[in-house]
Amino acid sequence: MNDPDHSVHGLAGDTMAPDWPPLTLREVEQLLRGYPSLGMPNRIGWHSPRPLSAACLIDTDAGHSLFVKRHHRSVRSIATLGEEHRFMAWLRAAGIPLAEVLSDNHGQTAVQRGDWVYELHAQASGIDLYRETMSWVPPPERRHAYTAGQMLARLHDAAAGYEAAQRDTHILVARSELIVAADPVATLQAQLARRPGLADYLRHRDWPSDFARSLQPWHAIVQPRLIHQPRLWTHNDWHVSNLCWRDDSAEAPISAVLDFGLSAATFALFDLATAIERNAIAWLALDTGNQAVHTDIALALIDGYRQQRPLDHAAVHLLADLLPLVHMDFALSEVEYFYAITGSPANADIAYDTFLCGHADWFTGGSGQQLLQAIRGCA
Repeated sequence: MNDPDHSVHGLAGDTMAPDWPPLTLREVEQLLRGYPSLGMPNRIGWHSPRPLSAACLIDTDAGHSLFVKRHHRSVRSIATLGEEHRFMAWLRAAGIPLAEVLSDNHGQTAVQRGDWVYELHAQASGIDLYRETMSWVPPPERRHAYTAGQMLARLHDAAAGYEAAQRDTHILVARSELIVAADPVATLQAQLARRPGLADYLRHRDWPSDFARSLQPWHAIVQPRLIHQPRLWTHNDWHVSNLCWRDDSAEAPISAVLDFGLSAATFALFDLATAIERNAIAWLALDTGNQAVHTDIALALIDGYRQQRPLDHAAVHLLADLLPLVHMDFALSEVEYFYAITGSPANADIAYDTFLCGHADWFTGGSGQQLLQAIRGCA
């Protein structure tokens, strides 16, 4: 399948033309020449609808099923992908089910050809039940959320002891420096010299006032407790569409964990809060009011998680207080991506107004408060 009309997920629950051209059979053939034991591709069986890179599944004439992902060099370098791959290798060695990242004939897990940087994975085992599901669309099956919570806790146990420097980029990475900082305005100001694209965008916004209005009230509540959270490398995009399942039943175990592109050194509750933010709130359907809040999914994630890693009363309350802010660093990374890399000021505005400020503002309303109280109530 090589569909010239391939579309990807948009920011408003719609589909759109991709920013990055779909992978072609000829392109994959050229890439696989550096992996001689894998053979040549027979066909491209599926193009990913995720918008921030290009990816596909292929079968080869040597009998391999492979996942190919391509990034622009302005988004991911060989070194930056190596940060993800080393973390994945650690987790895999610790028993977390991950597809193997494959090395070329030079022993490299990332390959640059012109402006493009590629990574190649063995196809993940199991069924990719939610592969067409957009992020922020809650799963229909509560039991899957419970199982996802258990696996996230297992991943955190496995990540303990992994020591590596923080990611060398802010682009499309979920970090936590601004949330943890005593003064996030000053911290961001200090970052902007190394983030010229974001600096240029923010020159047109009164962002310190927006921080004071939308983010600072939550930050004042949560920040003093965050500085005591143990540092941990985390996944940071824990949505059911990044998991594969043994079968399509409600009781199916998870067979593979996917996509470590947003991973970084943060802390465990940051990752769990992100999982709730990704799975339990229908951000693309807020006009449905309370129906956008899937409290059962949030509580199932927490229940599954603490079957593996206990959460005391204080941790559950901190989790609730963190939730309105957990998106902060990543939202700014999306602003930077859309404005400075894909050249879309309109999408950058959506990331700033709807994601960065809008998500925090939503928690001040009745539906957001309802969710936070339900989480505190399970302490």
